[in-house]
Amino acid sequence: MPETTYRVKIGDTERTVKAGTPILELAKEAQSAYQSEIVLAMRSGKLCELNRTIDRDCTLSFVTVTERPGWQTYERSALLLLMRAFYDVAGAEHIRRIVVDHAVSNALYVRAEGDFALTEELLARVEARMREVRDAREVIRKESLPTDDAIELFKSRGMDDKARLLRFRVSSRVNVYWLGDYVDYFYGYMLPDAGYLHNFELRKFEGGFVLILPEHSDPKSMRPFKPSMKVFGALNAATKLNELVHIPDVGALNEGIAAGNSTQLVLSQEAMMEKKIGDIAEMIAARPDVRFVMIAGPSSSGKTTFSHRLSTQLRACGLTPYPIATDNYFRGRAETPRDADGNYDFECLEAVDVPQFNEDMTRLLNGERVELPRFNFKKGEREYQGDYLQLAEGDVLVIEGIHCLNDALSYALPGESKFKIYISALTSLNVDDHNRIPTTDARLLRRIVRDARTRGYPARATIDMWPSVRRGEESHIFPFQDSADVVFNSALLYETALIKTYAEPLLFNVPPDSDAYLEAKRLLKFLSYFLTIPAEAVPTTSLAREFIGGGIYDI
Repeated sequence: MPETTYRVKIGDTERTVKAGTPILELAKEAQSAYQSEIVLAMRSGKLCELNRTIDRDCTLSFVTVTERPGWQTYERSALLLLMRAFYDVAGAEHIRRIVVDHAVSNALYVRAEGDFALTEELLARVEARMREVRDAREVIRKESLPTDDAIELFKSRGMDDKARLLRFRVSSRVNVYWLGDYVDYFYGYMLPDAGYLHNFELRKFEGGFVLILPEHSDPKSMRPFKPSMKVFGALNAATKLNELVHIPDVGALNEGIAAGNSTQLVLSQEAMMEKKIGDIAEMIAARPDVRFVMIAGPSSSGKTTFSHRLSTQLRACGLTPYPIATDNYFRGRAETPRDADGNYDFECLEAVDVPQFNEDMTRLLNGERVELPRFNFKKGEREYQGDYLQLAEGDVLVIEGIHCLNDALSYALPGESKFKIYISALTSLNVDDHNRIPTTDARLLRRIVRDARTRGYPARATIDMWPSVRRGEESHIFPFQDSADVVFNSALLYETALIKTYAEPLLFNVPPDSDAYLEAKRLLKFLSYFLTIPAEAVPTTSLAREFIGGGIYDI
């Protein structure tokens, strides 16, 4: 009987390949053409793991570890290796939970609970075991199980969080991953074996420990671990609050929704957020020298709604707030710097007329009457339309802009006159104990929905521009976050269940030939874990309304 073969096209070359040939073999042959290590394949436009075999005619290309899907695969596989090693060293009978809470700097913060002492000596043994498994290049094996069987498997191993999550899966089968005799569930792809995990480090940190990973642009080198302690504190506080209200993960959230508790969840979350905003207003009111409230944060953090709600709370404290957007101090198009690609760089500080901003703010601080500009984005120039302002005692300016934490923007203003707020959607809800939700995913979903509603942008346009937005945040916002007086977490525990209804149709509309297609598919997979919450219960003052619409603020 003739041997079955298939036609495989790689680049400009087409060849005949035996049925059952591992894609990994073809990846090894192609590796010399890539600067970074290949970790995934694209088979006829769809991602797949290297352990898959050739079973059809196809076109193949490869994904390296420095690309976003490749790096996510590296991180996911490193967590699988960590869990295997921890269970080997501590013993399954002594482990109650190991929880991957969130990212901090170039690391993942992990809590370990059980009948053991979390010491440097224990972590050294776990790290040594990780290296043993890595050096042995143990295979990461995927197994497809009926969903009910997977639920029973995880229950039998004390992983109730995974059993709870899978209870709400519509699909009849799920994939689980084995590394030796350790089994786990991850949403996303895995490396072929542990040998690909070249660099990692474990270190005790703030009651738990961190899994430090290499620089994703160069996975063979490690960079120093330099956490933002204020952001870590905000994330940790949110995690503890989630545990307090018994919603530590998506499975628990789904149980609450299924039990009919959506409205109660929404209103309690909104009440907690309003209290936090009120507390910040009281802090500002307690400092009589403060005249400038400076608000900065990354894209889709909810800065505009937050500034409105903070202004309401400031009024309740006896102050009179006035909003100022630093965007109104943009330089005209002819003076706007350009980036390396020749495009206008609106996110650099040099795009702002900093001297004029400081002159106007200083004059206001001195009690003078100042005419404030408005930037006409269609014409690309500042205009003056008779908007005069003069501050009286008890008046404060609520200033919003990406550079507001950078003292180079407000160099002429006394330090005691400024109260700095860093705002971001610091998502603390995880899919399960071992599958975290990146904060950037929550912000990207917010932006996709808002861009479609307010600007008519398709999801693919928002996804395509997202890497540029992220680069701007890394350069102009994140380096200054620890200079803030307060870090405000704008994430709402229920928001992904709310946004799902709005985001899914937009993501399904991303065409398969688009560069944004893979990211759209990943986000759709993520959203599939959530039951939905209707918008009717969401107050018109909610920060979520900035994205889905129906709010009372003029945004």
